[in-house]
Amino acid sequence: MTPARGTVVVAGAGGLIGTRLVASLVADGVPVRRLVRPGSDALARHADGVTPVAWDPDRGVLPEDALDGAAAVVNLGGVGIGDRRWTQRSRAVLRSSRLAGTGLLARELARRGPDAPALVQASAMGFYGDRGDEPLPETARRGDGFLADLVADWEAATDPARDAGVRVVLLRTSLVLAPEGGALGRLLPLLRAGLGGPLGDGREFWSWITLPDHVRAIRHLASSGVHGPVNLASPDPVRNAELTRAVARALHRPAVLRVPAPALHLALGGFAGDILASARLVPRVLEADDFRWEHPRLADAVAWLVADGRGRVLATPPAG
Repeated sequence: MTPARGTVVVAGAGGLIGTRLVASLVADGVPVRRLVRPGSDALARHADGVTPVAWDPDRGVLPEDALDGAAAVVNLGGVGIGDRRWTQRSRAVLRSSRLAGTGLLARELARRGPDAPALVQASAMGFYGDRGDEPLPETARRGDGFLADLVADWEAATDPARDAGVRVVLLRTSLVLAPEGGALGRLLPLLRAGLGGPLGDGREFWSWITLPDHVRAIRHLASSGVHGPVNLASPDPVRNAELTRAVARALHRPAVLRVPAPALHLALGGFAGDILASARLVPRVLEADDFRWEHPRLADAVAWLVADGRGRVLATPPAG
């Protein structure tokens, strides 16, 4: 589904999800206004159907007309959780890159009042923390730890818009499966080479969603009446050992080389805690809103991944 009329404003359009979302909208003839930070090369590029608009969330700068005529605002901005080791400085960047832009958009939408376009706001399953085998619908309590605190503050930054009567959707995103990026994108080269396997003890629940379904869910939610938190996950959460084995089996590779938790912590720092957390999300809101997944089960997702999502079979690149 797509907003019936008007432009979709997208912040954070340069990432894995944003790139695919913009392409999907443009392919369907939906005009896109892309919010771009100063100095970005994107300001000089005018792709068909996409208009770049400069903003500077760190300085609180957003052109007054940036949201004019918008049917929805989709905010996907934020430095990637796993892009670097977690130091005190990188944790501060993770916070500022999320809270500054979210707060700025929320305040501008609040200024426009209840007739403002909906805010479809990125969030994350880190809200729930490490919860073992516990099923986690959107009504589940907040978890503990740095990520849970970060996500809770990120969602709270939308409060000005919500309090002003603006419809706010919080996208509590699970692991996004894509051949070109995301958590699994980093594992695929190892799995193709027969060097991958379960992470930690392998029993952690990994909730997941394929990249096409994530984009379809954003577009669905932009035009529905849903508000509040939404678990962006398939209805088929699996343990991490099952997921890695399924992908390796489809690639005709073994997946027996377990990566122990201490090695992950050494390599990834604090981010290892997120990878090793167990979160069994229940996508109750999407189900109730009649969303239909293209890849509802792990077998569907693996078939798509192994075909690279574009009908091209993944293969180990030739040497040299």
